[in-house]
Amino acid sequence: MTEKVKEEVLLATENIPLKFFKRGKVRDIYELDGKLLIVATDRISCFDVVLSEGVPYKGKVLTQISKFWFEYLKDLSENHAVTFDVESLRDKLGGAADILKDRSMLVKRTRPLAIECVVRGYLAGSGWKEYKETGEICSIKLPKGLKESDKLPEPLFTPSTKEDIGHDLNITEFGARKKLGDRLYDLVKSKTIAIYNKAAEYADSKGIIIADTKFEFGVTEEGKTILIDEVLTPDSSRFWPKEKYKPGGPQVSFDKQFVRDYLEGLDWNKTPPAPHLPEDIIKKTSKKYLEALRKLTDKEL
Repeated sequence: MTEKVKEEVLLATENIPLKFFKRGKVRDIYELDGKLLIVATDRISCFDVVLSEGVPYKGKVLTQISKFWFEYLKDLSENHAVTFDVESLRDKLGGAADILKDRSMLVKRTRPLAIECVVRGYLAGSGWKEYKETGEICSIKLPKGLKESDKLPEPLFTPSTKEDIGHDLNITEFGARKKLGDRLYDLVKSKTIAIYNKAAEYADSKGIIIADTKFEFGVTEEGKTILIDEVLTPDSSRFWPKEKYKPGGPQVSFDKQFVRDYLEGLDWNKTPPAPHLPEDIIKKTSKKYLEALRKLTDKEL
């Protein structure tokens, strides 16, 4: 890997002069003036295992795509973003502001809901596997004879649990209503589908199919249910190039499915430690993330 690429990879953020709050697979979170500073590193996880190597520019791409969507979708849902301007926080961050530029957002604190709000517009991934076995996804009956990657008759809301360890698990509408209550379930379901429909229409105009994605919502101190976490990024969504779409099998993608496919071809049991990624896989993955940013936002890093 070249020296330039090494400089662009951020795996850890220990030098930030703030109180540490939480570390996720990709993001490190810090407390700042009653809010949270979310830092998207260049770590990549597949099958719930964080890989040793990072992907250049990945954290910046995730943050800048989320920034775009938060602004584009604000008429459908308030969100937790306070500012993406790290320079305005330099008095609290000091020299760390330089490494945090373009990859950080200051957000409101909320109480995250206990489910992931998954919406599927196409038949792929775990939904395809479940359909082949049962003809259903999350107990929702689908027409017979659908092929892998087919567009669904209408977008499906198929929530999942949020697990600290291991995979999130698909749950039925009954299970999700039990966790949230009817009012909150109906609210986030309608928000999820409305956001997906607007985003999918826009992405289509840019030559990208959003096959599926997942959203998270949180409740503020005032009791508002707002959009949180990341939004419609290559980590939380399946992005397919429209011009190459061909139902009947897996699709070319702009997301980390490329890395998953490489790992699936190895003799690895999907538990730590993960295999090392070759340099060409890292570079191709970085290129896919950057291309997704350019196509969706017309911007480049």
